[in-house]
Amino acid sequence: MAGLNKIMVIGNVGTDPEMRYTPSGSPVTSFRLATNRRYNTQDGERREETEWFTIVAWSQLAEQVNQYLSKGQRAYVEGRLHSHSYQGNDGQMRFRNEIIADRVLFLDRAGTGEREQRSDEAGAPAAAEPQPPEQTSPEQTSPEQTSTDDLPF
Repeated sequence: MAGLNKIMVIGNVGTDPEMRYTPSGSPVTSFRLATNRRYNTQDGERREETEWFTIVAWSQLAEQVNQYLSKGQRAYVEGRLHSHSYQGNDGQMRFRNEIIADRVLFLDRAGTGEREQRSDEAGAPAAAEPQPPEQTSPEQTSPEQTSTDDLPF
């Protein structure tokens, strides 16, 4: 049976992205993302919880995140949860959870509109501004280009 490891979070970037390179030259960028949850207790008291996530992006996505994302911006991150353990300086076992990003959507507008980046795409953002359809006058349309499907009624 196949499994599913997918996580999606929307939040505020808490640290400026930090890019570094592996010994083989692959770029990797990490940053922290905060999500808030507001709720009312049974007593009617309003509470807010903040959950912090460490986000890790690789390759071209790492470069794009490092270039376009900064502390304070809102972002949507989609990826997989990765857990690992290590031994701390005090000898205690420590556990760390990270989100390995497959997709990052920059939600704040920085003059160019929303930008979306995927780790499996090679170029421009997928959420680019839509282009208006080309306008043609009836004189420019030949009869073989017109069909009954094109009629508005």
